[in-house]
Amino acid sequence: MTRANRIKLLCCALLLWGTAQAQKLEFSLHKHQSGKPGPTLLVIGGIQGDEPGGFNAASLLVTDYRITAGEVWVVPNLNFESIIQRSRGVYGDMNRKFLNLQEADPEYAQIQKIKSIILDPQVTMILNLHDGGGFFTPTYLSQLANPDRWGQSVIIDQDKVEGITHGELDNIAGRVIKAANGRIGMPAHYYHIKNTQTRLGNEEMEKTLSYFAVRHGKSAFGIEASKEFLTHERSFFHLNMVEAFMQDIGVGFERDFSLTQHGVKRRIEGNIRLAMYDNRILFDMVNARSILNYVPLKKDAPLDFTPSNPLIALLRNQNNIHVRYGNRHVTYLRPQYLEYDDSLNTIRMVIDDEEKEVRLGSEVVVAATFKVLPMPDYRVNVIGFKRAGVEDESDITIDRQMILKNFSIDKQGKMYRLEIYRADKFCGMVLVRFESRPVAKARQGTPVGAVPHPASNDT
Repeated sequence: MTRANRIKLLCCALLLWGTAQAQKLEFSLHKHQSGKPGPTLLVIGGIQGDEPGGFNAASLLVTDYRITAGEVWVVPNLNFESIIQRSRGVYGDMNRKFLNLQEADPEYAQIQKIKSIILDPQVTMILNLHDGGGFFTPTYLSQLANPDRWGQSVIIDQDKVEGITHGELDNIAGRVIKAANGRIGMPAHYYHIKNTQTRLGNEEMEKTLSYFAVRHGKSAFGIEASKEFLTHERSFFHLNMVEAFMQDIGVGFERDFSLTQHGVKRRIEGNIRLAMYDNRILFDMVNARSILNYVPLKKDAPLDFTPSNPLIALLRNQNNIHVRYGNRHVTYLRPQYLEYDDSLNTIRMVIDDEEKEVRLGSEVVVAATFKVLPMPDYRVNVIGFKRAGVEDESDITIDRQMILKNFSIDKQGKMYRLEIYRADKFCGMVLVRFESRPVAKARQGTPVGAVPHPASNDT
């Protein structure tokens, strides 16, 4: 069973067409449901768009974790527009809008939606992932490590919430920190409890998401990774803490990567895939070229895509489509608008002397050569390959040196587009990846860990 099949997701539609100025990016909710009894943990990332450690960690919870007991709900991109624009808050600090907020505020509807999720009777505990400055320590150690700093801390608003399961906030945080610090192993990077004593007059913290949850009888914690670390290092610390919380309250889980800083880095940087139009198109955009030209998009139709993770967005930019991955630029797609033909779903290929049936919208790995077997009424176009007088490039054995490198999808010149047409109508593409050494079985169709986007924001 693939990772994509294991993940059970509910997510909002990302309305990613229209002009960039008119576009509104809404957060998504993803539910890992084990089918076995246990608590429901809600994890939130991206409430502030300039804290990538938190929202990348939450995104990995969506794509790379399977829950085996209880449930985990994840909102990885709460302030999606601010994430994309690399801003703390396009419309002000969203984490100060949970006490009093006017309906005229541009984020009013989003705040009401996340409040309703927090207050869902099924939700047992809330973790809000942040990146904070320096290193919080109970006593003054240095300008970077002192009680006024926030990084490497678990935030509680008060010692306990009376009358609820998991209401002993201080005790829970202490147990979790002890377990997580044992895995971290470096005292300078250890976590500590930071109790803001919010109800005793902390006017800033009383406006926050976590205190909204506490005021309404929920167990809630903030988790702060230090901004002194790189993004993948922050995400590593976040996931260590989230796993410690899951283990403490009895949520079972499995993950699909090694929880090391290197393992987290590889997953964050390697999970940039995009399927479009019912999987007729598949792009792997790791190390993509700055512009991908003549991308065959459907004429007179809205963008229809399935990203491999919930931080990917497509934004129109004049005549191009800007691909964003969280607060990172990925590439530009330069469209060629065509009519589509869905009469063909598979093609026959000879890959390294072995004949295979290949589905459109999939990836094949080639060590040396490939050839598409001829099909009546259809023609093959290998982008970057050209032979004088040949319009249909089927029945030609092609190796990597026969394709112009500057037509590759990636900067390394390993991935190329093989497109199929019926007359002037586009049928679909196959992603050809040249690899000289054995690799895992090629991934086909919807990107691994894909986040589908149904037609509404309802959860």
